[in-house]
Amino acid sequence: MRDFRDAKAMAQTLRETLGAKSIPLTHSDSLELIARLFGQRDWNTLAARIQAAGPPSMSAQAAADPAAESPPIAARQEIAVDPAALDHYSGFYQLNDRAVFTVTPDGHHLMMQLTGQRAVRFFAESPTEFFAKIVDAQVSFVVGPDGRATSLVLHQNGSDIPMARIDAATATKIADQTAERVKHQSASPGTEAALHRLIDGIASGKPDYNAMSPALAAATRKQMQWLQPLADLGNIQSIRFLGVGEQGEDVYSVRQDNGATHWRIALDDKGIISSAWVTPGP
Repeated sequence: MRDFRDAKAMAQTLRETLGAKSIPLTHSDSLELIARLFGQRDWNTLAARIQAAGPPSMSAQAAADPAAESPPIAARQEIAVDPAALDHYSGFYQLNDRAVFTVTPDGHHLMMQLTGQRAVRFFAESPTEFFAKIVDAQVSFVVGPDGRATSLVLHQNGSDIPMARIDAATATKIADQTAERVKHQSASPGTEAALHRLIDGIASGKPDYNAMSPALAAATRKQMQWLQPLADLGNIQSIRFLGVGEQGEDVYSVRQDNGATHWRIALDDKGIISSAWVTPGP
């Protein structure tokens, strides 16, 4: 069933249907009509809502989205694990300074949830390795001599993302800070300029990897062939702030000579790009 996140596909269907009846409708007008159908004042408002709710479709990111549904690429065999052992994995793990990965035992399984995403059930394939069935994502726990996890590694989208365990107080502090950013919807200083440099670097084929976190740099290197079409969009005409996403990242609409994109970007406390990803824009 379609919802507001399918707005672009619905706009295209509307244009094609009316076109078949010899009723012309521009791409822009179809988007505006669909936005009104969803109770939004214009397409840009709906686009911002979609960006805040939907997963990325083309990414260069260090942040993960274990809730984004896609079929696993390989069958995996579930094994039984003593529920008592799962208690050693329960807790909080830090993705970055805005997002926390929460692990909670659920019978013989583990529920895992990233800040701003829904919880996903993971199944054991070994005493320390778990996998999801609704998405191609796996988690490996690093345990100490007492069997208690000291960190985990999320394996997804060709990246291995380590996260250290943090205590509940630190997790709460991160959650509160992110919630405050989302509440106020104000752009973080430096994100617009950093985004401009990032897009220019990707378009030229020479992004500044030193300006990225190690995880983001690794992900960008792996995905450069998919990001190269950004060069065909031409020079940047404007960058407009749309709001703050659920993980505290800034959301921008970027218009270029030959098209538009939506970007999410976040900087760490040293001004390094910790996460960034892009989706097609109107």
